[in-house]
Amino acid sequence: MSGRKILVTGGTGYIGSHTVVELVNAGYDPVIIDNLSNSSPKIIDQIEKITGTRPEFYNFDLCDEKLTLEFLEEHRDISGIIHFAAFKSVGESEREPLKYYKNNFYPLINLLDACSDRKMDLVFSSSCTVYGEPDILPVNELAPVKKAESTYGNTKQIAEEILEEVSGVSENLKVIALRYFNPVGAHSSALIGELPIGVPQNLVPFITQAAIGKRGNIIVFGDDYNTSDGTCVRDYIHVVDLAKAHVAAIKQMENIQTVKKFDIYNIGTGRGNSVLEVIHAFESATGQKLNYTIGKRRAGDIEKIYGDVNKAEKELFWKAELGIEDMMSSAWEWEKYIKQNPL
Repeated sequence: MSGRKILVTGGTGYIGSHTVVELVNAGYDPVIIDNLSNSSPKIIDQIEKITGTRPEFYNFDLCDEKLTLEFLEEHRDISGIIHFAAFKSVGESEREPLKYYKNNFYPLINLLDACSDRKMDLVFSSSCTVYGEPDILPVNELAPVKKAESTYGNTKQIAEEILEEVSGVSENLKVIALRYFNPVGAHSSALIGELPIGVPQNLVPFITQAAIGKRGNIIVFGDDYNTSDGTCVRDYIHVVDLAKAHVAAIKQMENIQTVKKFDIYNIGTGRGNSVLEVIHAFESATGQKLNYTIGKRRAGDIEKIYGDVNKAEKELFWKAELGIEDMMSSAWEWEKYIKQNPL
């Protein structure tokens, strides 16, 4: 390929792999770094099957300052970074905060240091968790960032502050932080999707694993929230739509006339679905009956959140296109695929 080279950290992971596919589709030349702590090297083969292109892949940990500096020095043709590499479990972050502060900050700081002497566009994988429990819904980018409800959320807040400060004094760095909501679903080919190691921490992979017989009953964490059915409400977005948003952000930073040094966009559908609504949507889309029980509330969970995505639609020329049943049916096709073809 002859397109612009874009480094995708965590590129064999769930969102990363889908973004690599969309980068190839858009004519870019993605380069992947991943330490495979929560993914499989076979994902590279899957990306090649989908796109007909095998991306460059490097297996090392970005927490290693020396290796990160050496890599960026050897690959000076890289002019953009999409930074996914981070831990993401709210529950685990509450149990092991130091693990999250180390892994979610060291790679970012090492990358910024390593590319400080060249022009670089950076898209940061942020999260709606920075809003905490919002006062007004749908929440927009001007809403105040509240004290984080979890260590994971705090790492995203602080990372955004680091990026805003560094880009503000750098002549070379432009940053877009994408605050996305709850990514679910899988590629239409069913060749890539969410592949958590161990017990899933997110709702949809637990649903699909329960439906296929890999897990027991689904536990719904609380049914006494102030929502239509008492369960938490989230803005669920199809991972392919989310991947396309990262490509849109890279394209936006190529437009020197309009781009800011640091900017933030909500990436979601603008609609909320409760946990029980997602369960019922899965049953409707797949014909699979699910068994679930109601458990206690989970530490770090907020009651409801969904985003105002008008800014992304107007400035990035991006809009989510796939609905909740597309999300559920594609996730189920992926689950069936990996049962027959373990990665």
